[in-house]
Amino acid sequence: MSLFIDIFKQRLPDGWQAKTMGGRRKPDRLKITAPDGRSANLTLLHQDRLDPRAVLLLLLRKKQQDEPRPDLVAAPFLSPEVRRRLTEEGIGFVDSTGNVRLSLAEPGLFIETHGAERNPNPRQRPARSLAGVKAGRVVRALCKRLAPWGVREIAAATDTGYVSRLLAFLDKEAFVERGKRGRVERTDWQHLIPSWAEAAPLEKRGTRFSCIAPRGLQPVMGRLEQSNLTYAVTGSFAAGRIAPVAPARLLTLYVQDSATACRALGLRITDSGTNVMLIEPKDEQLSQQVETDDKGVRYAELVQVVADLRTGPGRSPAEAEALQEWMAANEEAWRG
Repeated sequence: MSLFIDIFKQRLPDGWQAKTMGGRRKPDRLKITAPDGRSANLTLLHQDRLDPRAVLLLLLRKKQQDEPRPDLVAAPFLSPEVRRRLTEEGIGFVDSTGNVRLSLAEPGLFIETHGAERNPNPRQRPARSLAGVKAGRVVRALCKRLAPWGVREIAAATDTGYVSRLLAFLDKEAFVERGKRGRVERTDWQHLIPSWAEAAPLEKRGTRFSCIAPRGLQPVMGRLEQSNLTYAVTGSFAAGRIAPVAPARLLTLYVQDSATACRALGLRITDSGTNVMLIEPKDEQLSQQVETDDKGVRYAELVQVVADLRTGPGRSPAEAEALQEWMAANEEAWRG
């Protein structure tokens, strides 16, 4: 525990002090004192390991036993998802790699520093990750469906052979809730999509081609209405028809063949002045599983669009937030 407290003390502003109280080996309180003498006593919790599922169980157990929630959690390593969940619950944290966050209203104090993103001393190899084509198919399917379904149904719907192992990973990360027979009863899509986007960013979706539409984007959209191409609009143009933030300046398309798309849409490959991005995806389903508007334009599914925006250029992350807020308020419009 002394290691964590030393790391925490090193990040305090000048004149601030921190002192542990309680047991010598595992103190359960931390007193923070400001230079003017004002102080706060924090409930301190030490964990050898902590995953997202354990965070939820910990908070539930504390609530059921009518015990105070911890104000600060210390552990050897806290993953990005664990830190995200603790932050949402208003719980501070410190780990041995330097990931530290604490927000106090009285006395006023805010500390946030970043350490390792990956565990430097993993006890075992992770069972699975969210990167890869098949993981993406499962994620999209889970986010879109409301009704409970089992492993075989998910495997058949996504043409994926390792669903059991991936679901075990998702369960540990608290992205899904499973019943006694292993059926997925609920998907926490609001946490799952951002984590999937981080593991499989837009730049890794496939081969990208920067293009320019010499006459602007509206003529390109007009050609798409009449086109026989297999494509899907994603990014800003796809989000803007539902939750616009600002006029879209970059048109991003999943296409099966970039050369064919360039000829059909009047585009030129360019190194500068890009206003169209073509992506030949690793997963052909990205240009096949689409939603068509009343003009016949094909758009990627919303789950895919918001994930692409989260790691896209410019204001894309802000557009992702706006779209995800709309999705949260209108689940009945896109989940079934």
